[in-house]
Amino acid sequence: MKRFVLTNYVEQTMHEAVYDKLEDGTFAGCIPMCKGVIAFGSTLRECEDELRSTLEDWILVGLKLGHPLCRLLEA
Repeated sequence: MKRFVLTNYVEQTMHEAVYDKLEDGTFAGCIPMCKGVIAFGSTLRECEDELRSTLEDWILVGLKLGHPLCRLLEA
C-alpha cells in the first residue's frame, strides 16, 4: 500500500491530539506541538474530524507562507 509523507504526518500528528469534554457536553481538541491547531465539536468524532481538517489547513498555510516542509514536519 502506498503511503504519502503528508498522510503519514497527519496520521502521526493526530495521535498527539488532546481532547477535553466541556461543561456543556461538547468537545475541544488541540495538538500541542502545532500552535493554533484547535477544534470544537458536538461529539468527539466531530471534534476529531474538525481537528484533522484544521491540521491539514495549518500545513497548507505553512507551505503557502513559504515555510520549508521539513520545518512543518518537525513542528
